Amino acid sequence: MSHRLLDYYKAIEDASVRMLEAARREDWDEVVRCEGACAVLIEQLRFKGRSEKLERTERAEKARIMQRILRNDAEIRVLAEPWLSDVAQLFDARLQTMH
Repeated sequence: MSHRLLDYYKAIEDASVRMLEAARREDWDEVVRCEGACAVLIEQLRFKGRSEKLERTERAEKARIMQRILRNDAEIRVLAEPWLSDVAQLFDARLQTMH
């Protein structure tokens, strides 16, 4: 199955939406799974981007997609911050008991 370059951007956006939905549910395991899927898609995009270029209209769509991905990412970070703080405190507590 042949994918156009823009299809990878759309797939990454879809994965970012799934990540955001999981973060809203505080399903951090699902967030991590979606993040892994994004990493694979990004690597595929990089590979495909070496041999394929976007047309002018596709570049405009790419810009819109990237803006949506960045907004999703920003919201995920806000939602994850309390969770990350809890994890950091847990590690800090474990490190203190080791010393």
